[in-house]
Amino acid sequence: MTLIADFDAITAPTPDLDALAERMEELHRTLEAAATPADGAAVVRAWDELRREVETWSSLVDLRFNQDTANEEHKRAREQRDELLPRWTELEVAMKRALLVHPLRAGIAAEVGEHAFALWEVDVLAFDPAIKEDLVAEAKLEAEYTELMASAEFEYLGEKLNLATLRKFVQHADREVRHGALQQWWNWFAEHGGEFDRIYDELVRLRTAMAEKLGFNDFVELGYKRMKRIDYDRPDVERFRAAVREHVVPLATELCRRQAEALGVEKLMAWDERVQDPRGNPRPNGDHDWMVARAQEMFDAMDAELGAFFGLMNGGRFLDLKSRQGKSSGGFCTSFPTAGMPFVFANFNGTKDDVEVFTHEIGHAFQCYQSRDHVPLDFLWPTMESCEIHSMSLEFLTWPHMDKFFGDDAERFRRMHLIDGLVFLPYGVAVDHFQHEVYSRPEASPAARHAIWLVMERTYLPWRDWGDLAYPAKGGRWQAQPHIFGGPFYYIDYTLAQTCAMQFWLRAEREDRGAAMKAYVDLCRRGGQAPFQELARSAGLKSPFDDGCLAEVVGHAREVLAV
Repeated sequence: MTLIADFDAITAPTPDLDALAERMEELHRTLEAAATPADGAAVVRAWDELRREVETWSSLVDLRFNQDTANEEHKRAREQRDELLPRWTELEVAMKRALLVHPLRAGIAAEVGEHAFALWEVDVLAFDPAIKEDLVAEAKLEAEYTELMASAEFEYLGEKLNLATLRKFVQHADREVRHGALQQWWNWFAEHGGEFDRIYDELVRLRTAMAEKLGFNDFVELGYKRMKRIDYDRPDVERFRAAVREHVVPLATELCRRQAEALGVEKLMAWDERVQDPRGNPRPNGDHDWMVARAQEMFDAMDAELGAFFGLMNGGRFLDLKSRQGKSSGGFCTSFPTAGMPFVFANFNGTKDDVEVFTHEIGHAFQCYQSRDHVPLDFLWPTMESCEIHSMSLEFLTWPHMDKFFGDDAERFRRMHLIDGLVFLPYGVAVDHFQHEVYSRPEASPAARHAIWLVMERTYLPWRDWGDLAYPAKGGRWQAQPHIFGGPFYYIDYTLAQTCAMQFWLRAEREDRGAAMKAYVDLCRRGGQAPFQELARSAGLKSPFDDGCLAEVVGHAREVLAV
């Protein structure tokens, strides 16, 4: 592949679906005539080139929309993409079906990878032409959520803010400032709560209808297929959630009790949760440009390949890290397969979150770059829980270099990062459990869904007290979690990956940092060539589903934190 190292040089015209259909028909004829596995593998490679073209176009359209959700041209391009993608999916699924039943399947699989066929088997179960219009409608609702979130505007303490930049005041050392910031935040959600409820209600009913059309009992089954979960199932996830309740919730509860004690407050309130000592959270010692320069020093010191890669990302303008009005909230990594380069999107707000989000997304990007030449395209990224190992592990592997960002506060940052990672686990499984409950009862009213979330909070986050913040107190907290709207069942992935990432952390801290880094880079190179548990074990990690894995990881963390 010819690497395109300048973002502005990447072009991806809107595909002509009629022309693509003709090219796919030619490939079908060639596949039917294939006399050897090598002939069939050649068809897969030719099809892969088309897939990369479409994926690059789709990623560019999505990125530009997220960079400026108010831009009418970008919105129209996104709408056009959402209309076209289901037809392309139909063409792709037809090719996957043909490969799955081909007389030379075993030989072709030996050429391109058996795991690709396992992925295609779940893909064909998750699509039928009967749901094409439903997929268009789903994409429009997801875009409506993104636009609504990006439209939030606040004036607080003399600053004009959006959701991303208001977050910095939620970590402020002054308790009244934190409380006031969360009041503004949740007052906005209360004003728009009806819109969020309506969007989600339509999504739940639409997704359930698609599941019924495809012959599934509920959307949970379809959701697992869409997430390409082929080596674990719902009972495995239920056992993991139970392990979190048994081993992590008591620890998180004790950590929150100690946090209240450290802050000098009688009871930890929701507006205290993001701050762990009276000085407030450590903050990076410089602005955007200063942080990028420190990041280059850090990655150069960690690994030659990682440092060179970051230099490509920065020099080629594959980073968009500054927050601005109209830009969607959050952070993500996307990729342009025809260029061989990923892109990192974030919203810096001057808090420690900037360092965490940045290192997280660079972990995704580095893996994608290492996998850029894998064929078929299915191996560019692994499934999402495996993707999150790369991102969350890099957060921990960068620990020795945090003094570059935080100076004398580096050790405080490391301790907070570990505590935040542990306390996140119950929240992460709460989001997952909530979605299982919602899609098992799709007819439930919006009020019932709010009640379901309150049960999740009582079960997994028993320390949480919203005080006078009425909207989240009645069960509205979940509406601020974009994955629930735009990536159903994409959340347990973070908790599974965190369990793996903490194993990398322990190996680096207690055994051999160099060996841990090598294992990490090797894992990135594998991309998506194997399912989740095989990838984890290939890096010397235990699967989170193994008996005792989570308890062992949490036990080590207890020792470090002296809890």
